[in-house]
Amino acid sequence: MLKTDQLKAYYSDFQALFGVDITVEEGEIVAIIGANGAGKSTIMRAVTGLLPCEPDMVQWRGNSIGHWRADQVAELGISMVPEGRQLFPSLSVEENLLIGGRSKRTGKWSLESVYELFPVLGQRRSQASTSLSGGQQQLAAIGRALMSNPDIILFDEISLGLAPIVIQQLYEAMPEIISEGVSAVIVEQDINKAVSIAHRVYCLSEGRVALQGKSNELGRDEIAAAYFGI
Repeated sequence: MLKTDQLKAYYSDFQALFGVDITVEEGEIVAIIGANGAGKSTIMRAVTGLLPCEPDMVQWRGNSIGHWRADQVAELGISMVPEGRQLFPSLSVEENLLIGGRSKRTGKWSLESVYELFPVLGQRRSQASTSLSGGQQQLAAIGRALMSNPDIILFDEISLGLAPIVIQQLYEAMPEIISEGVSAVIVEQDINKAVSIAHRVYCLSEGRVALQGKSNELGRDEIAAAYFGI
């Protein structure tokens, strides 16, 4: 479904990724873990067209899209919940959600279904997004991504900066978010949370895949060693 093939990425003269191979199949949840600076978010940027790379380095359903613009990638059914939420501060909660719904794609997700999943957003639909707590802003960012009715959602640092109770709520909602064949890539620093929900795990270290495998087959010590580069 989604594949990176020897993905290399650069920020000016700095090389951030060194030949990263990742695959995501239909209906699969894949976790990408690693310490700060490992290259996790760079993969997300390359896949979504925010960081250009060679065409064949990113493939979607067999087609090369590494050179596509972000808006073109989004129309394919690839949606991202970015690190830091990145809501539009001048817009209301509902207006932020409607931006995600501008896609021509159809499916189960609408304002009503997002409000059903996250009732607090419905209660605050007319308020400015800046009035929301950090956790509520994350819910709004997820809702915005769902509004495009994607085939795959990329969650970049889904729990960063959130209170433990909010993180727990997010992960409890994940089965409903990832439903009906929708795939997901979860970028996460919390090893236990990532492994608990993912089918497969990739551990990055200094821009390279240090470890990969099925989450139920990888030992915690093995993952920790790869995570910390031991």
